[in-house]
Amino acid sequence: MSVEPFDTREVLGIEPEQMPRHVAVIMDGNGRWARARNLARREGHVHGAETVRTIVTDAARLQLEALTLYSFSRENWSRPKDEVSFLMDLYAQYLVSQRDVILGNNVRLIHVGRRDLLPPSVLAEMDKTIELSSGNTGLKLCLALNYGARMEITDAVRSIAQDVKAGRVEPEAIDEDLVAARLYTGGLPDPDLLIRTGGEHRVSNFLLWQISYAEIVVCDLCWPDFGVEAFHEAIREFARRDRRFGGVKAPA
Repeated sequence: MSVEPFDTREVLGIEPEQMPRHVAVIMDGNGRWARARNLARREGHVHGAETVRTIVTDAARLQLEALTLYSFSRENWSRPKDEVSFLMDLYAQYLVSQRDVILGNNVRLIHVGRRDLLPPSVLAEMDKTIELSSGNTGLKLCLALNYGARMEITDAVRSIAQDVKAGRVEPEAIDEDLVAARLYTGGLPDPDLLIRTGGEHRVSNFLLWQISYAEIVVCDLCWPDFGVEAFHEAIREFARRDRRFGGVKAPA
């Protein structure tokens, strides 16, 4: 079901030009949320998936250009096999159950990460949703699944090196724009705002190149408790920041 876009001045009290273009989120705390309630860890993941639906819908209504969600890192494969198996099943189910939200809100799904190791069921549902949403012109929902930033940069460097070896790129032509274009997020603006839930103060190998000048907001709420108001407050905090990008303000 489609929803009407928000007027950010009415909903957030900030002007449209104060909004971030691209918000990235480290969705942390599902396990701790479940443990605090004497529930199995998988219950935290189930409730976390419900939060994803809420935030994606809200981001579409706020008319963000892109939202990148850190869903499953390359390092997460080291978790217990039954938890990983459950998560992969949950991703496949999520991609089916949330298709109406994606398609109904003009959202375009993009995969950020490697395809290897992902089970066929996840790849099939992900590819179907990517194809069905490929013509959508609203929010770009980037699902960082089987993702690691160091791996991403390594893959970009390897791609450029292959082109140099083949004579397609001169070494002198390698610049930041070329490297950025070879990242998994090539073509997207860098995140303006990075939100981490769960209270931890680290970036956990997430978008290391892209977040060079992102504003970072850490929220103590675990991801399943991170609702619309917490999301809005993070955006308001972003709007209050003085972004100088390494420069200084001219004297008044």
